[in-house]
Amino acid sequence: MIKDKDTSIKKIVLAYSGGLDTSVIVKWLMDKYGCEVIAVAADLGQEEDLEKIREKALNIGATKAYVEDLREEFLTRYCFPALWANAVYEGKYPLATALGRPLIAEKLVQIAEKEGCDAVAHGSTGKGNDQVRFDVSIMALNSSLQIIAPVRDWEFKSREEEMVYAAKHGIPVPVTKEKPYSIDMNLWGVSIECGVLEDPWVEPPEDAYLITKSPQEAPKEPLYLELTFEQGNPTAIDGISYKPVELVRKLNQIGGSYGIGRMDMVENRLVGIKSREIYEAPAASILIIAHRELESLVLDRETVHFKEGVSNKYAEVVYYGLWHSQLRKALDSFNLILQKQVSGQVRMKLQPGQCICVGRKSPFSLYSEELATYTQKDIFDHKGGEYFCKLWGLPLKLKAQKESREKNFP
Repeated sequence: MIKDKDTSIKKIVLAYSGGLDTSVIVKWLMDKYGCEVIAVAADLGQEEDLEKIREKALNIGATKAYVEDLREEFLTRYCFPALWANAVYEGKYPLATALGRPLIAEKLVQIAEKEGCDAVAHGSTGKGNDQVRFDVSIMALNSSLQIIAPVRDWEFKSREEEMVYAAKHGIPVPVTKEKPYSIDMNLWGVSIECGVLEDPWVEPPEDAYLITKSPQEAPKEPLYLELTFEQGNPTAIDGISYKPVELVRKLNQIGGSYGIGRMDMVENRLVGIKSREIYEAPAASILIIAHRELESLVLDRETVHFKEGVSNKYAEVVYYGLWHSQLRKALDSFNLILQKQVSGQVRMKLQPGQCICVGRKSPFSLYSEELATYTQKDIFDHKGGEYFCKLWGLPLKLKAQKESREKNFP
């Protein structure tokens, strides 16, 4: 228990989700600092009753509770730029949580400045990535604000101890000992960890998944989707235009029904440890595949190959909490230039647990059937191929000749 209150801080703004950690944090901060706590719940598309979450924060003791609808901003300012980059961390993770944290931090800082707060608090642990994403973003946006992360400092050693504390203080939490998963959900995907998932040998139980069906329960007949992109941004499904939030929600529903976007991953956290987590990202998975296929049609070879390295770096920058860095802004500028040509349609085939591209077209296409065909329509100068091979292989030929001379004349 906290013996002496720290009175140096008068008002704290807290990133509040309504889950176990942040619900306990409201009461804990009040005990430790004897201060006002202002809760901020961010709507990134987690499909929760945020009005109830706001009321819950107030009932626990928060003096104010904000609910911010950030869904469209989240997609257009964060997820779609990551889509331009085809950003996937370590070949699997589409960065849903990693993209949401810097936006939440931005709103926390704005409200802290508006309310005259001394500090910003969040519920991240001392060995996770989110602590970095929050802390670094807050420091970049307002270096004068203090940062408090109670889970790094408090006396609780396990989620079970937190549940005991919550019960003692009448704090309702949506976690039981039978299903103790830690879940973060937004429009771009779901991150799930803890419980039995901490053993990397154990297959994830079906009750751990939230928005995807098991591929075994998915429809057997394939489904075809035609996705339209305009300058890198998805705008339509099967010729019907949608706003960003509607489009991503629809793809989550369709892709989830086919079991698309499930990932079981042992990843390398920024702090140096490995973590086993599972992810669900139907819409993000479909869109990243489709976007990459469209780029393959409209970008030249050297740009496509160079961009692969940019994609990996972009994913690392986001995962490492450096959204507000100059590097991320510079990479966005690079990707934005390329997106001017990334317009067209991509036809996707959805099957149980799988989505593949089966067609793509664009007014900016660099593909020439007359050059690629092996039919009578072929206009490629085959004789030129002989001279190209001679010039391309000339350095290797010279090297082989030199090695042959050295071998014969020691």
